Amino acid sequence: MKIAILGFGTVGSGVYEIAKTLKNIEVKKVLEKDLSKINIATNNYDEIINDKEIELVVECMGGLHPAYEFIMKALQNKKSVVSANKAVIAKYLDEFLKTAKENNVEFRFEASVGGGIPCLAGIQKIHRIENIDKFYGIFNGTSNFILDNMYRFENEFVTSLKTAQKLGYAEADPSADIDGYDVTNKVIISFALAYDGFIKNEFPCFTMKNITKEDILYFKKQGFVAKYIGEATTKGNKYEASVMLNLFPINALEANVLSNYNIVTVQSHTMGEVKFYGQGAGKLPTANAIIQDILDIQEKISFNPISIEKKYTYSPNLFKHKYVIRTNEKLKGDFEKLDKDGNNLYHYTKEITQVDLLKLVEENYYLVVKLSEY
Repeated sequence: MKIAILGFGTVGSGVYEIAKTLKNIEVKKVLEKDLSKINIATNNYDEIINDKEIELVVECMGGLHPAYEFIMKALQNKKSVVSANKAVIAKYLDEFLKTAKENNVEFRFEASVGGGIPCLAGIQKIHRIENIDKFYGIFNGTSNFILDNMYRFENEFVTSLKTAQKLGYAEADPSADIDGYDVTNKVIISFALAYDGFIKNEFPCFTMKNITKEDILYFKKQGFVAKYIGEATTKGNKYEASVMLNLFPINALEANVLSNYNIVTVQSHTMGEVKFYGQGAGKLPTANAIIQDILDIQEKISFNPISIEKKYTYSPNLFKHKYVIRTNEKLKGDFEKLDKDGNNLYHYTKEITQVDLLKLVEENYYLVVKLSEY
């Protein structure tokens, strides 16, 4: 199969590197502004679209535009597309799948969630047999590196963030990772495969940047480790989802996921809990997942046909959970426990709904942490 790669950065070059080792995949063109990067580079996308030999396009550009336009143009010209771009997939998945079906080609996106971890394939395999009760996990390596660094080395948030940036785990603008946009996108994509529905980012997403060294040390004394978690579940045609810090007991698997690693858990009736662990990003792990999609398309392998026709409504009243809210002053309300540590007040709620939680934390500078049930 002859393919084209859009973008020759970290992931694009990784795809090229692995493809070179395989006899049944040939990279014919690479879309790249810098033509000196590789001898098969072109800066004219029409060269790729008009090349009848190119059957598949790998989109590694990132961002919404022109990635959206390039993906749509490839599908409309009867070329399958494989993408790792969670931002564009979370926003336009319905359009991509519809256009792919109309043109009898494939749109695959395993690498968009969990990098090289085959968690989306796992979700599809479980879902073809039974309903999925819920999924949750550490979906972002940057946020996990920061929290792990704060916990193990007792560093401040800013110090840990700078270390992550120095090592290349965090961007110069880290907002997508620390404010939860990246995890939100991954929850939306995972939800599509778990529940056959396409939801929007209307569920709560709490930033993790309010957590301090003092919070980490306080929770450590209580026997907890903070992790940044995305999760979703359904009840009938309603769903609940969130992106927020969770507290795990120190012996929980999630509490012991170190550095920039990810772990995603899928829960169902006959399988119980299945956990997918590994590197959630990086050049070769992500490229490996892309190559797996290419081979599946080439060999016509499908774990479960993707359908996102079911309609779900977000409901903040579906389930009740316990939370910890840290402030500098006492909040009004009936709390299970109020703990003081230095200048910080830690309010432990009773089991409340998301709508009740949102009423309590109108001020966005509060630290909001869920007491994990897992």
